[in-house]
Formats: sequence, structure tokens, C-alpha cells
Amino acid sequence: MRKIAGLFSLLLALASVAAGQQAPRQTEADAYTRYELLAPDSASFKIYYEITATTAGAKYYYNPIRAGSTASDEAVYDAMTGTPLKFAVVTAAEARQDPMMARANDSMDYIKVTLARPVPEAGEGRIRIIKTYKDAKSYFQQGGEIVFNRPLGIQRNQVVLPPGYQLTSCNVPSQVLIQPDGRIAISFMHAGSGEAPLILHARLGAATTPPRALTTQRSWEAPASQGPTERSRLSQRALQDRDIVYFLDSPETHAFSLYHDYTESDPAAHAYYNVVREGSTVSNPSAYVLDTGEKLDARVMTGSELKAARINPGETVGDATQVVVIPFTPVKAGASVRLRISETYTAPASYRLEGDELVFDRSFGRPRNAVVLPAGWYVTDSASPAMVRQLPDGRIRLDFWNDRNDSLGVLIKARHVIGN
Repeated sequence: MRKIAGLFSLLLALASVAAGQQAPRQTEADAYTRYELLAPDSASFKIYYEITATTAGAKYYYNPIRAGSTASDEAVYDAMTGTPLKFAVVTAAEARQDPMMARANDSMDYIKVTLARPVPEAGEGRIRIIKTYKDAKSYFQQGGEIVFNRPLGIQRNQVVLPPGYQLTSCNVPSQVLIQPDGRIAISFMHAGSGEAPLILHARLGAATTPPRALTTQRSWEAPASQGPTERSRLSQRALQDRDIVYFLDSPETHAFSLYHDYTESDPAAHAYYNVVREGSTVSNPSAYVLDTGEKLDARVMTGSELKAARINPGETVGDATQVVVIPFTPVKAGASVRLRISETYTAPASYRLEGDELVFDRSFGRPRNAVVLPAGWYVTDSASPAMVRQLPDGRIRLDFWNDRNDSLGVLIKARHVIGN
């Protein structure tokens, strides 16, 4: 019966191609992986994999099991509700029965996850996959040390050493962060294409007692009331999942639209407050839940209006300061909600035309940021390193990834393409 159903799906996919309709491919975003190295003689490591399915209408997500690795102890959860999801391990041939997976690789098996709900149009299906891999080629002992040698294609990662092991070398620039139980971890963001060729070595000699709690103390180099706290400086940057995309309008308008994605997991939270920075004004706010497509109320209030309504945005704001307020249903413990918030800003100091040059000058606090130039403009200067690509409609997009827990000063200049 399964073979008949699979053949029917394949025939439908072929009919769509013949009719000129391209079957949608599986797409995904926001991948993050945490590897916990188990006892060295086990050659095994536990994986916590967070991934977002983004193919509109998809009912399933397929997670490949890397060739050479033996998977066990799998479990899958819906990130929005925290509830377990149904899944099965299938072969590549079985995966290809789904038109989304027409290119499934014969060298791999796949974890086929039944999503909690079909992926909404312009929305997401967030899942968490837990599994244990045994792979003696990736994790082994050598000369009194343990070695984790594994190219990582996921762009945000953390690797946690076994208890009692100290890090002796790591070839990929990484944060080193002690865990609450005393284990040592490395964490990094890999912005470029291809895999990060991670090789790390560790040996016994680390304490197994928990560290002291992080504090709100600030660096001695910063003024007492400024600069980040110790807690924020030693937070894991790769785990932070806020990102933002700016779409620049014509520079004479000083205006740009944007959307930013934000995940809330605090059961006490019931609204999002976006305090508009000085020198900018905001208009046309909107928001929806990426997990379900539910539209949310979004309104602009001033600091004085918030005070009158006895609303506390969590920070001190001036009476004339604008604040975008987005109420939402509080999440349950162990659950989360991911919002997409869209706004239009007018900021003459940040975005302007100087002679024949477009100038965009703004600081970015999030780990992942992107700027899309107006149609017909090409980049001439970028003070901060960026990945640059041309979108299908011809516009230029610059992506800025900042793997440090600080702000990135972005200065972009652009000029008109000749003939436009």
C-alpha cells in the first residue's frame, strides 16, 4: 500500500513538472545545533537541533542523518507548544515519495517529522530534534586527548565538552563559555557558505564544580552607567535568534521599511515593546505570529501615553519617545511564540542623499542583519564586512553577521547604476 501511495505521489509530481509547475522544494531557516560530547570511549555525542521549516503548506520536515553516523534515541518537539511530534526514520527512496524531497540523497536516511500544523504562507514551522550520534571518525581519543573533528554546515553551533575536560585547542574562532554545571563549551557563528572545518582538542584537568553566577558588573573601561554587563558579555551569541532586514526606499525620502523576527519564551511576557531610537520616527507597524499566521494588533504610543495607561515597557522612555506596542497571548511554560514585526522608519541622520551618493549610517545590535538597496543602486562602500548578493529582482542585498556581543557600526554608500 505504501508503494502504491508513493508511486501516486511521484506521478503527481511528474504531472506538475510536465504542466510547467515546479514542485516546491523543502526550505528551512534559523538552524542552530548544540553538540554534547558523551564519554570519550563511546564515540558518541548528543545533538539538540533547532530548525525552522519554511516551505508554505508543508506538512512534513525531513532531517538528514549524515552518512557514517549511527543515530539513536531520537525525539522531536514542536517549538511553539513544546509537545512531542510524530516522526519516522525513512530511506531516501521513501523521502522522494514527497515531491518536496525529489532530490533526497541516496547516501542518507532521513527523520521524517509530521509538523504540528502546516507551515503558514510567509510563516514558519519551528521544531526541535534531539538525537544521539555514534561516529568514531568524528569523535575519538588520541594521545591522551579527545578530538572532535567534524565539518559543520549549520551556521550557528555550540559544542560542550564532557565533564572534567579542559579545552586545549580550537581552529574556528569561538566563544568559550562555562556551563552552569561546570562543563566547558565553545560556540560560534559561521556566516560564509560551505562548512566550518571544526577541529577541537581537550584533555582532563578541568574542575567539575559549577561556576559562580554571572553578575551585572560592567567593564572597568566603560563608564559606570554604560557598557554591557558581565552577564550580557558572556551570553551565547550564536543562540540569539533575533534578525532584521532593512529595505531602503529612495534616499531623498530618508525612509526605510524593515521586518524583524523575535522569539518570546517567558511566560510572564504579554507584549512586545519596541522603543524607537532618537532621530527616527516610526509608522505603519504590523505584526503576526510566524508559527500560525495569526495577525496581531500593533500600535504606536508615546512615553506619556504609556504612563497614562500605566504600561511599563521595561525601560525608561521620554514622554515624546515613540514606542511600538504589540500585545500577544502569554506563552505557557516550556513553549514559545515567534513574531514577525514590520515597520517603516524615517531617519534623516541615518539615511540620506549626499550629492549623487546614497548614505546609510546605522548601528546594528542583532547578530544577523541585512540591508537591501533600492532598485537601480549599486554598493560602492561598506565599512563593515558584508556578504553581498543580487536578488532575483536585481536589487543588491548586504548581510552583516556580528558574532560579538556588541553593536556593529554599519556605513554603506551606493550610487545609481548607469542607465537607470
